[in-house]
Amino acid sequence: MSMDFASIYSHKRIGSDKQPTGSRSGFQRDYDRIIFSSAFRRLQNKTQVFPLPDLSFVHNRLTHSLEVASVGRSLGKMVGEQIAASFKKTSEDAYEFYKYELANVIAAACLAHDIGNPAFGHSGEKAISAYFTENASEKINGVALQSFFSEKEWKDLSQFEGNANALRILTHSFRGRFKGGFGLTYTTIASILKYPCESVAVDKRFKHRKKFGFFQSEKDIVQSLAKELTLVSESEEPLSFKRHPFVYLVEAADDICYSIIDMEDGHRLGIVSREEIASLFGDVIKSINRPEENWDKIYKYFNDIEDKNESIAFLRAKVINVLTLESVSAFLDNQHEILNGNYNNTLVDSIEQKCEPLKMIGRLSLEKIYQHDTVMQIEIAGYNVLSELLELFIPALLIEKPSHKQQMVLKLFPYQFTEFMQTDSGYLKVMSALDFLSGMTDTYATEMYRRLKGIVIPQHG
Repeated sequence: MSMDFASIYSHKRIGSDKQPTGSRSGFQRDYDRIIFSSAFRRLQNKTQVFPLPDLSFVHNRLTHSLEVASVGRSLGKMVGEQIAASFKKTSEDAYEFYKYELANVIAAACLAHDIGNPAFGHSGEKAISAYFTENASEKINGVALQSFFSEKEWKDLSQFEGNANALRILTHSFRGRFKGGFGLTYTTIASILKYPCESVAVDKRFKHRKKFGFFQSEKDIVQSLAKELTLVSESEEPLSFKRHPFVYLVEAADDICYSIIDMEDGHRLGIVSREEIASLFGDVIKSINRPEENWDKIYKYFNDIEDKNESIAFLRAKVINVLTLESVSAFLDNQHEILNGNYNNTLVDSIEQKCEPLKMIGRLSLEKIYQHDTVMQIEIAGYNVLSELLELFIPALLIEKPSHKQQMVLKLFPYQFTEFMQTDSGYLKVMSALDFLSGMTDTYATEMYRRLKGIVIPQHG
């Protein structure tokens, strides 16, 4: 079985049968709904790589998502124009979608791709996972914590995944909120489903199953989406699908931005020298050797810019453009494998395999940036903060007769996260806590931790 470009998009929305009217298309509405949402706004206070400093401006999750959306729009526009040409005489609807709307879909998906990340980035994910694995035998109501959950539910919790959480935030009907979450189109949702399998289907041999992309609570939505957009089924038990083709474009935009822009942040903070970055960025441009970007002209312009930060920003823009153009070529060259689900690669990885300097950037980022003292410190601090909050939340939710202190803890939950009051399921109760916790910003989580631990005493006023 194979997908085809004519049947992998739909105007259908999660939680609604209404067709949009007016000048804005449904896909443009997706973009607008995400960018005006409080969940998106909270990304401004979530760590990207470096702690959020007072003196030097570096990227946070919000600026990263906006930049990824910008690159994603370009990818969608260029790929869309090529696909549209094949439908010019056969399908007006497909022609219009690829010519004018694919760019909106990819941009919207890029905006949302990190929306499920908890406070403190990947260390936050690890802290949530570690709480469950480390406390699996801890007794609540006289039974072990793990006993409250099925095998699949436990896997969701003990391997907590920000990608799956993004899908939940975007589609879940939280208490007192809109039905269907953000009410996005199936097409946009499918474009962020980087790992279209459940937690027990994870298999690191395959790019699309390296992690998992949905919790048990959103399994039905994914099955409906797969049917609507004709995703290739890989396995019904455990549930696994091949990726939607648009995922590769969203993933490429993300890969391009974090690999290049993290280096720029490293330069701004004095971790990587101007000469080091200029050499690496230049080598990438020369190695890929796109006719659209002439290195001699670029280097001359670069040397004429006196401001060091601006000169690196100029090179960064040129490298991103080269990688974007190369990603478009990689997508179109591999479109048949992508459509039949047999493309076990990423677009940027396929470029890296032919471009040694791009591999060097990855190695340098790991050595000098991701293992920098300040990065390690924020990861450890975040780990401790979230672990302590979970220690307060989880037993309070699961115990039959909560203590006075536990009752007060439960009263801290905002109304939209109080679904635990309406269910006997231990899994759904715990998901309420993870919804609350993963929505917190770095600052909010830290402040709550300090207040609940008695490090600072809340003041009236």
